[in-house]
Amino acid sequence: MNIPFSPPDISDIEINEVVDTLKSGWITTGPKTKLLEKKIAEKTNTSRAICLNSATAGMELILRVLGVGKGDEVITSAYTYTASASVINHVGAKIVLIDTAKDSFQMDYNQLEKAITPNTKVIIPVDIGGVMCDYERIFEIVNKKKEVFKAANELQKAVSRIVVLADAAHSFGAIYKEKQSGEVADFSSFSFHAVKNFTTGEGGAVTWRDIPGVDNEKLYKQFSLLSLHGQSKDALEKTKLGSWDYDIVYPAYKCNLTDIMASIGLGQIKRYPDILARREQIIKFYDKALEGHDLDILRHYDNDYSSSGHLYLIRLRGQDEDFRNKVILKMAERGIATNVHYKPLPMHTAYKNLGFDIKDYPNAFDMYKNEISLPLHTLLTEEQLIYVVKNFKESLRQVTSDSFQGV
Repeated sequence: MNIPFSPPDISDIEINEVVDTLKSGWITTGPKTKLLEKKIAEKTNTSRAICLNSATAGMELILRVLGVGKGDEVITSAYTYTASASVINHVGAKIVLIDTAKDSFQMDYNQLEKAITPNTKVIIPVDIGGVMCDYERIFEIVNKKKEVFKAANELQKAVSRIVVLADAAHSFGAIYKEKQSGEVADFSSFSFHAVKNFTTGEGGAVTWRDIPGVDNEKLYKQFSLLSLHGQSKDALEKTKLGSWDYDIVYPAYKCNLTDIMASIGLGQIKRYPDILARREQIIKFYDKALEGHDLDILRHYDNDYSSSGHLYLIRLRGQDEDFRNKVILKMAERGIATNVHYKPLPMHTAYKNLGFDIKDYPNAFDMYKNEISLPLHTLLTEEQLIYVVKNFKESLRQVTSDSFQGV
């Protein structure tokens, strides 16, 4: 068998939506994008949403809308993909990385509280694998630290405390204490990249909670301006007869979503309840099949939360990098693609060059050194799932046996 790690699940529904867009004569940002924004806002129980070309662009634009820049500090987890931290660097703010709690994929919330200074403007929690962070604890911390917060502009004053910006790249469709991902944090940024549960090929979206005294339409307009060169009219508005004239309000960026991409998303959103349900079935199959083995597995479903089921993360209890890497190779020999989520940021050259050292993040390293992610996607058949589990167990046994024999 050949089992890929995370191929996109595209049906005739998405294909027909794209064909309809191609035939319409309108393929860049337009009516389909606006419709997808409406659907995402409805799904997340928020007033507005804006679609962009990536979750990375979404997080950066949120920081820019908030006026975060030089002299400010933004806190995020050391255990994440680079996008969570690179956007902080893009806006000129200082990156503050927090170690994970022991035996947890989430940041250490006690360390988070201690890391807050008068320069802290934003915290970026990371929803890994589709499981949302402990936002109740995070909001408890930012409210407790209200007195040290120094607002630098009107939007920051309206929030009146450190802003919680969810890196929700993995958690579209997840639920935390009966609330949808997208309505829990102050701002949330979703990824619709090809490997995500919900995809537009490339793409993402930003949602936000209503902020007292802040006009959502004006906030939407700010995001829109930032995503399209600071141009006062988008392409759709400019096509109205006699409405060619426009202004460049400020020299901004180019990260809008196209109607072709939005068409895929409109097809996906029709199917998304079934996609989430199938992912839950697969996770529960894995959980049962691997029960009783020497493994620590990310818990996707509990009384307080329900995951989007994005990644199946396993830690090989008591093992190291060498052992984990040998298991990955054994699985590859059997045609099964696996992955590692994540190599902590301080292990990468870019972050070493910024002064970070993995020795300062021992818990994150311990999470990484024996983590392996099994294939989890809705194209997996029952036969393939059985094959994955069987060969995973055999690979573990073989690598363990080789280790004892000194191979």
